[in-house]
Amino acid sequence: MKILIMGCGRVGARLASMLDKDGHEVTIMDIDTYSFRRLPPSFGGTALFGNGIDQEALKKAGIEGVDIFIAVTQGDNRNVMACQIAKHVFNVPRVICRLYDPLREEMYAALGLETISPTKIFAQLLKEKIEG
Repeated sequence: MKILIMGCGRVGARLASMLDKDGHEVTIMDIDTYSFRRLPPSFGGTALFGNGIDQEALKKAGIEGVDIFIAVTQGDNRNVMACQIAKHVFNVPRVICRLYDPLREEMYAALGLETISPTKIFAQLLKEKIEG
């Protein structure tokens, strides 16, 4: 699959590395080139400086041919905006959006965005650890 990831933080870099290792065609973009240091030397994908809410940057990253767009920056607003652009402007078949705020996660999921809230996931894991 062709996958475009916005955000080369710890999660984005690790995900890009794992997907690349599995043979996927991965492009990862970030607004800070220093973030690319998180990618391992073995990373065979493309690391691209750019803003995922800028349509020209997305075109340069090859969004028009991707199967999946994933937004994992630290900002919920940027992630949602980028996913909306990917889904509704570029018709990417699948978009996944990380949202820290569980209330937003539920709202955007209701609007058709595939979302993941690490806040909810981690709270559930802690609850299970406490109870189990």
